[in-house]
Amino acid sequence: MKDHFGIESPRTESITILSVSPHEQDHSPVKGLFGNSRWAVLTASNISTARALLQEHDTSVVVCECELMPGTWIDMLNHIRAVSNPPVLIVTSRLADDRLWTEALKLGAYDVLSKPFDRTELLRSVRSAWEHWRREVELPAKLRPVMRAAS
Repeated sequence: MKDHFGIESPRTESITILSVSPHEQDHSPVKGLFGNSRWAVLTASNISTARALLQEHDTSVVVCECELMPGTWIDMLNHIRAVSNPPVLIVTSRLADDRLWTEALKLGAYDVLSKPFDRTELLRSVRSAWEHWRREVELPAKLRPVMRAAS
C-alpha cells in the first residue's frame, strides 16, 4: 500500500521520523507535513532526549538542527552510528552554506536543509532519506533469514 507521499510499505507498518531541535518552531513543519499520515513524528529538544527515543523506537530518519544545546549535529551523528539499523541524518540550519554542506556530506549526513523549511524540499529530503534507509537497512535485514536458509 502506498501512502499519500507515494511511499509503499505494509499497512500496519509506520515510518518514524525524529525531529531534534531546541526550537519548537523547527518541529512544527515536520509534524505538520508528516504527522497526519502513517508516519510517526517524535520530537526531542536535546541530544539526551533524542538518544532515549532512538533506543525506544525504530527510527528511519532524523531531522537535526545544526546547533544543539549542548552539542551539535556531529554529536547526534556519532550517536546514530552506534544504533542498530542506524537512521539517516538530515542536518538543518538557518545558515546552510557550502561549508556546512561539504562537512555534513563528508562526515556521513544524508542531506542539509535550510530553515525556514520549504515544504517541498522537506518532503523531498525526508522521503529520499527514508528510501535510502530502506534500501540500506530494512531490505537487507529482511533478506538475511532467506539467505541463511538457502546456504
